[in-house]
Amino acid sequence: MLDRTLSYDALRDGFAWNIPPRLNMAAQVCDDWAARSPARTAIIDMTGARRRDVSYGTLREMAEQLATGLADHGVTRGDRVGVLRSQDAWCAAAHIAIWKLGAISVPLFKLFREDALRSRIEDSGLTLAVSDAEGAGMLEGLAQALVPEDGVPELLTPTLDTAAEDPAVLIYTSGTTGKPKGALHAHRVLTGHLPGVEMSHDFLGREGDCLWTPADWAWIGGLFDVLMPGLALGVPVVAARMAKFSVSECRDLIASTGIRNIFFPPTALRMLKAEGATIPGLRSVASGGEPLGAEMLAWGREALGVTINEFYGQTECNMVVSSCAASFAARPGCAGRAAPGHEVAVIDDSGAVTGDEGDVAVRRGSASMMLEYWEKPEATAEKFRGEWMLTGDRGVIEDGFLRFVGREDDVITSAGYRIGPGEVEDCLLTHPAVATAGVVGKPDPLRTEIVKAYIVLKDGVDPSPDTEQDIVNYVKSRLSGHNYPREIAFVDALPMTVTGKVIRKELKARAVAETQA
Repeated sequence: MLDRTLSYDALRDGFAWNIPPRLNMAAQVCDDWAARSPARTAIIDMTGARRRDVSYGTLREMAEQLATGLADHGVTRGDRVGVLRSQDAWCAAAHIAIWKLGAISVPLFKLFREDALRSRIEDSGLTLAVSDAEGAGMLEGLAQALVPEDGVPELLTPTLDTAAEDPAVLIYTSGTTGKPKGALHAHRVLTGHLPGVEMSHDFLGREGDCLWTPADWAWIGGLFDVLMPGLALGVPVVAARMAKFSVSECRDLIASTGIRNIFFPPTALRMLKAEGATIPGLRSVASGGEPLGAEMLAWGREALGVTINEFYGQTECNMVVSSCAASFAARPGCAGRAAPGHEVAVIDDSGAVTGDEGDVAVRRGSASMMLEYWEKPEATAEKFRGEWMLTGDRGVIEDGFLRFVGREDDVITSAGYRIGPGEVEDCLLTHPAVATAGVVGKPDPLRTEIVKAYIVLKDGVDPSPDTEQDIVNYVKSRLSGHNYPREIAFVDALPMTVTGKVIRKELKARAVAETQA
């Protein structure tokens, strides 16, 4: 664990990865704790009719039972096994059981429909998935479902001796820039997440900490920013399913379980802000996925009582940058500073580090970096430029803080200006009439591109020319005279990934089609 008495510079400069050659995440998140403190609470499961506190000893028994069942179905080292469950203790046990056998877990999302499930199942080559009754129905015709029930394992299944570099989990990207690809990670991936996770929660692991996120555990943000780090650090993790995020349900859950540390996706923060919610008693709030502006940070201090710590990463190499209010002041519009152990830079086309705008990249050696894209050697090679893994984002580094310009293919070029859509969207979202927004560049014969905004209005707001002009004036007055939306389209909904990110490539295609109509 990071020493919270040290300055950020001291933490970064004195850090070295301590990853043993032999490592299995099942031991890291469960077996080790169960051996020395079996009664310690691992998961507070709120998904049933009543609260269930699951100890590390019980979690190990659940994983043993599942591992036995998986072995009986012929699962061995290197096999891919799906996990199609929402937040609950069995979801955690499923990943642990798969890792115990040296197999590779493949998180699957309950909101997927047949095509999305089929593509991941076929690409990964899995034939078996751990699920519940609902998930078993979804898997029919695609893969065999193993539905666990509470019980005592007939025999112990020891955790296999694996190397830190052995593959353990195959997580598919959300598909914001193309067809989802499987990022294959090794057993060291959890260790690689810990410095950034600890920073984003002002040194997670303090007495009384209790961790939760409304994000599904099928995604790297839920699985490796919350569930597995919490288990590894001995911090109780709350499991609570929400079919749809509810501010009142969120507040009730926090009050009833004693949650002190939360990872809120930006969309959840916007909903809390829109409803004027206040949540007392929190020690830390982390957020990632989209940059937060100064207004959101100010609201967080007032309504949540903490400075929201932004973090950054992606499925291929996660938790590489973070803010940490307990260590240094946040810089609005910036994701934070490189987490100890990760070297993050902005590089030019030759792969040289630059102080100007360029490609955000992570140097090889980061413990959370993927091994490869599953069975896609060409795509893997394209992901790297020399010793640097390209994130696909454009940005600049200012005094060690990473500031985004946007996705490489999202940056808008207008009248010689390069405009990041995130900044415009952030401003739009502070307008009282705007529920959500997506911004792209629309081809323009004079300016190359103009800023085009697709906006979902709040209930009761009239999509009139007056509303449009008011929004334009609002952005122009808060940003500048060149990056305000020159066109606005009011829409009923925006194309979103299942993780709540706007799919700008679809909006871009729509904008291009408009010029050809």
